[in-house]
Amino acid sequence: MEKANKNRPKTSLTEPVSPTLLPKAVVVCGPTATGKSDLAVLLAKKFNGEVISADSRQVYKGLDLGSGKITKKEMLGVPHYMLDIENPKKIYTVDKFSKSALKSAKEILNKNKLPIICGGTGMYIDALVDGVIYPQVLPDKKLRKELSTYTTENLYKKLILLDSNRAQQLKNDGGGEFNRVRLIRSIEIAEKLGSVPPLVKNPNFEAIFIGLDFDDKTMKDRILLRIRARMKKGMLKEAERLHSEGVSFKRMHEFGLEYGHMASVLEGKIYKVEFEELLAKDIWQFVKRQRTWFKRRQEIVWIKPTPANFKKAESLVKKFLSVKVHSSKTNIKNGKNRSTIN
Repeated sequence: MEKANKNRPKTSLTEPVSPTLLPKAVVVCGPTATGKSDLAVLLAKKFNGEVISADSRQVYKGLDLGSGKITKKEMLGVPHYMLDIENPKKIYTVDKFSKSALKSAKEILNKNKLPIICGGTGMYIDALVDGVIYPQVLPDKKLRKELSTYTTENLYKKLILLDSNRAQQLKNDGGGEFNRVRLIRSIEIAEKLGSVPPLVKNPNFEAIFIGLDFDDKTMKDRILLRIRARMKKGMLKEAERLHSEGVSFKRMHEFGLEYGHMASVLEGKIYKVEFEELLAKDIWQFVKRQRTWFKRRQEIVWIKPTPANFKKAESLVKKFLSVKVHSSKTNIKNGKNRSTIN
């Protein structure tokens, strides 16, 4: 990307021109265990980019093996943002993420580099790319504990009574009426505000979305192999260290997946021999929820993660970046709202 220059020649009428004034970004998304970080680094090396992580657990210091956090060696010298920025004893919200990630994007753009957003937390990606503003309602632990005893069907019935419009929206939104996390969060917001307000969008980027996924059997195999590999590297010792540093078992259960199951092992609630199978099933259910979330974005180009398809992804990004935009400014004010770049 070129620096803003008043002497820059005008764009040729024969060149494709995008009508947007937003800066361009690449989004690498999809379920866990699909190699998103590998592709993000490859694209960053190819197109002079830097990576912004969009993962709700990788923002925490010390959650490394369990969250699948990329290592310095795997980064291949590509700067990464939004990793290791919060104490795991504290709660990091999507609003905090959006504000901090936009500041990181501004830093990347000011260096005339390409922001590459990589992760599997759909809510974080929506907040950063689309400028989605989520209701500022803090988690109600007492209510969540109560709702955890409900069947999924009864959760949906309760939401219908509280906010029928939101219930119908979830039903129309790729099986959202079966997603316990979204149902409980919707009920939580409706209880507090009376209803779930419509999401407000104010896009921050013109983005190309590349999604990575495998077939079901391959995904299940990869999940199991990854658990075993991380256990050999000392994932359980990581959980022991976190607990010794003051991260409660209750907090580890809130992180879910690897950390929740490791907490159960350390608490003596499950045997170590059960751990692998129970965790694999839990991660598989998580993958299905991720797929449901990303299914809403029709613009995602889905590819199976292979070297040949990574080359195709490079071609897609090259074509996307070849379309010039009207403006030559970079203007992200205070890490939020709209931005412009050449």
